[in-house]
Amino acid sequence: MGRDLARSSFTRRERQQYRGKVHRCLNALATMLREGAFAGDNEATTGLEVELNLVDQRLDPAMRNVAVLDGVDSPELQSELGRWNVELNLPPRPLPGEQGRYLEHHLLDMLAEIEKQAEAVGARVMTIGILPTITEEHLVAERLSPSTRYAALNEQILNARGEPVRLDITGVETDGHPAERLQMDFDSIAPEAACTSLQLHLQVPPKAFAAHWNAAQCLAGVQLAVGANSPLLLGRRLWAETRVPLFLQATDVRSVELRNQGVRPRVWFGERWINSIFELFEENVRYFPGLLPVAGDQDPHVELEAGRAPSLEELRLHNGTIWRWNRPIYDVADGVPHLRVENRVLPAGPSVVDMIANAMFFYGLLRMLTDSDHPPLWSQLPFAAAEENFKLAARDGMNATLFWPDEGWVEPDQLVLRQLLPMAAEGLSRWGVADAISRRYLDVIEQRCRLRCTGASWQLRTVDALERRGADRMTAIRGMLERYLEGTTNNAPVHTWPVP
Repeated sequence: MGRDLARSSFTRRERQQYRGKVHRCLNALATMLREGAFAGDNEATTGLEVELNLVDQRLDPAMRNVAVLDGVDSPELQSELGRWNVELNLPPRPLPGEQGRYLEHHLLDMLAEIEKQAEAVGARVMTIGILPTITEEHLVAERLSPSTRYAALNEQILNARGEPVRLDITGVETDGHPAERLQMDFDSIAPEAACTSLQLHLQVPPKAFAAHWNAAQCLAGVQLAVGANSPLLLGRRLWAETRVPLFLQATDVRSVELRNQGVRPRVWFGERWINSIFELFEENVRYFPGLLPVAGDQDPHVELEAGRAPSLEELRLHNGTIWRWNRPIYDVADGVPHLRVENRVLPAGPSVVDMIANAMFFYGLLRMLTDSDHPPLWSQLPFAAAEENFKLAARDGMNATLFWPDEGWVEPDQLVLRQLLPMAAEGLSRWGVADAISRRYLDVIEQRCRLRCTGASWQLRTVDALERRGADRMTAIRGMLERYLEGTTNNAPVHTWPVP
């Protein structure tokens, strides 16, 4: 989805040709996997992307991403769906040694540069899963970034759906608050732009991909429970991680009738454990029609016969319009093809140290689950249970009850403290991460669990406190965001932020 397009509408013949090219790409991928055409078992590398919100002096969305992009002029920064969004892509790096701290410093430096340019055009930068000052007036087609790719995505999703985008999210009753509900229709996919995420990449060899993807699926619920940061949307208290239902509904091409038939959504957890990355790409081709059917000139089989790595351009574009929470990635760097797991579970924010802590916790656990001499966790955890954990954690955050082998139903903070933190520490040690680095970031996760304080719970507690003082909902939200910006500016972990 990173490429731009020349137009936003397509002919029936173009769709037919595109399907043929996607199948040729899929066959080429099968050949490459069979013949060992990928990078060897070199040291795994990681990558990080974070989507950012721009806000004005009132902490409302600031429609100034073009000005910020022009001012920063860095290949690491690009536009996102909404005019108030930008995405920062940090270059890949290994994990061993003190790389975690270098990653934190690099992210802080880049955010400071973006903040400087944002201030020059009257804006600020905020890392948060959903910006709660977004209103209906912001979620319209006119507020999408000026890119043909986004116009095409908007047109194709709405045409496939055949009716307005319906948001229907019911929150949960918590701390004496009755459940609140959001039910609203939109004539564009702009609600998707309200979702801003932290995306973690791990490059792995083909033979190890299935184990890493399966392990990431097992961990998705725990990640959400301890990393939730999106409890507010359009003035309503909804899920701990409202991004999950919002993203699903904002990009849903299915009518009510197709949903009733069990047609799969394009925002998808999946439905089974896998044995090869090929199964994920094959499912994408088998189940989902092309959304942006743009076919290039390259023939992947000609490239293979010439000894070159094919771009698989059509397959990659198709893959970019199916939003798995753990997505398979094929890419080519310096002429060498490689595979990555892209973990898309986490929201942006709260602070940089929180985000790096979330990343290190994930990478440490992933190493242990895929290195284990025992039967793999996914052989003991039904796939349906992993998906249910994901949904429960998105809805209830730290208050969820998750199912875990040998534990049964367990609260996520207790699962992390008793079992997963020691595993993550051992996993980081196996990666070669310095002990001081491991302790710095895993301590953030530990204290978050001991205090039961995530970004989502801090936001709600702060809004509650301000409402008890007499503020209305939106005034309380703005007061919360002022304190939120202070915490992120100081790069303090969210569990240390005071509640008024």
